[in-house]
Amino acid sequence: MLGILVADLEPFSTELLKGCADTIRGSGFDLVVYSASGRASDKVGWERRYLSRLSGTLIDGAILVTPTVVDAYYGAPVVAVDQHTGPAELPTVDCDNLRGGQLATEHLLELGHRRIATLTGRPDLLSAKLREQGYRQALEAAGVPVDEQLIQPGGYDPEISAVSARRLLTGPNRPTAIFAANDLSAIATVEAALELGLRVPEDLSVIGFDNIPESALNSPPLTTVHQPIRQLGRQAVELLIQLIRGEQPESTHLTLETSLLARQTTARLVSQPAE
Repeated sequence: MLGILVADLEPFSTELLKGCADTIRGSGFDLVVYSASGRASDKVGWERRYLSRLSGTLIDGAILVTPTVVDAYYGAPVVAVDQHTGPAELPTVDCDNLRGGQLATEHLLELGHRRIATLTGRPDLLSAKLREQGYRQALEAAGVPVDEQLIQPGGYDPEISAVSARRLLTGPNRPTAIFAANDLSAIATVEAALELGLRVPEDLSVIGFDNIPESALNSPPLTTVHQPIRQLGRQAVELLIQLIRGEQPESTHLTLETSLLARQTTARLVSQPAE
């Protein structure tokens, strides 16, 4: 039996679980999901507590989704998806977050935007640091100075992101584009902009990251960086089963490609906003 441990059943983890379920069929293993049912930031170390409870049970191995720690072990194989910052000692599966951050920012630059803000992700996750790094590198490569005031916390959390978006959009010399580190934050940014009377994308371009199903259903449909979330789940299960069976995988650190998915929340910059 395989255990999947998630902080909460939000859109990213739900899509990932679908990929896990696809792969488990015919493997001889069953799948059980454990949820901490709350924000990971409020439950640092929850993985250790759950793994401790699983010790001595029928669970042959576990997958940790966006863990809050790097040292979660319990005597059986463990694979992390979207790993915590720090030493990558656990086997991991993730996507090319650095390139994804570059793709998002390059897209906005190609549309003529220069005052580009970003809403960062969870500071304890490597994915968030790499997405911000990609943003910074793309600006620097284009010769656009990085304005630290345009880098605001998002935490992968729509409520935090909405507050940061309003602060950016009501301040002096507001940005013409915002790159949010995940789709939920980007959707919250679009909603905040519309509440302030701004048009998306005419007055503000917004791009997210993940390509969760909600991004296509947003009004307008969200431009985003696609990461293959279900494939992350499939790869995590395949890697975990190999480890359980004592096989030697080609690599215990797998990184999948990201790509740009342009929809209707980004547009070419026509004019700078009034000061």
